[in-house]
Amino acid sequence: SMKKQFFLNLSLALLLCTGTTFAQRVDTVAVLSPSMHKTVKSVVVLPASYDQSPEKRYPVVYLLHGHGGNYAAYVNQTRPQLPQDASNMEFIAVCPDGGRDSWYWDSPKDPSSRFETFVARELIDYVDAHYPTRGDRSGRAITGLSMGGHGGLWLSFRHKDTFGAGGSTSGGVDIRPFPENWEMAKQLGEEATNRKTWDDHTVMTQLDSISNGDLALVIDCGYDDFFFDVNNKLHEALRERGIEHDYTVRPGVHNGPYWTNSIDYQWLFFKKFFDRSGR
Repeated sequence: SMKKQFFLNLSLALLLCTGTTFAQRVDTVAVLSPSMHKTVKSVVVLPASYDQSPEKRYPVVYLLHGHGGNYAAYVNQTRPQLPQDASNMEFIAVCPDGGRDSWYWDSPKDPSSRFETFVARELIDYVDAHYPTRGDRSGRAITGLSMGGHGGLWLSFRHKDTFGAGGSTSGGVDIRPFPENWEMAKQLGEEATNRKTWDDHTVMTQLDSISNGDLALVIDCGYDDFFFDVNNKLHEALRERGIEHDYTVRPGVHNGPYWTNSIDYQWLFFKKFFDRSGR
């Protein structure tokens, strides 16, 4: 009867719902970094469909934490709903540990801090070997907040063969106005006596390495953020070079509520990039 059929459908729907939430998986992995001679932790968030479709290959978004954070910063603090995001958007999210203060450089001073090599090479190799990824730049995006926003652009600009899309939210996209801050001198040496090193390790000086169309770029910053000016200057420099990019300015400061909001827009941007490039 119709009534009986309705209940069957309902119970099936409920079964599917519980199955889906159950299947979201959050792995914490220790990844060997040959360049740093140690293992580095990362969180890998798998979408709900991961268990149900063994043939499916997923795009990956690499999410870089800010200064003082670690691999668990997104799932524990900035974006607890990350597993739901991964399921809704059908991508794998990877949150690497970038150390307290690496700025995602290979430090010219400290050989034990090689987070550019780790994220852009070693971690990618690990993720592609252990998970069903699309496995090329059309299925890879990298973004982050603050120090991680610098990282998202630093790594995508310098490894455009690896990443197809790069992003930054509230990013420290030019470090040079902040010589005393965030322990950057630990990685680069004091700014006054190492000016060339500082010049060479900021996103603003990496624009020669990309041309228009090389990367899908998404950049945003709150207009009361202390990084607002450097983001505006980056936007203008990209415009001068004719490098297309999404640039969003919205109310807000350098804090959790701003990032929780801004990430929704970046997800949509990356989803569109993945859908476009995956055909």
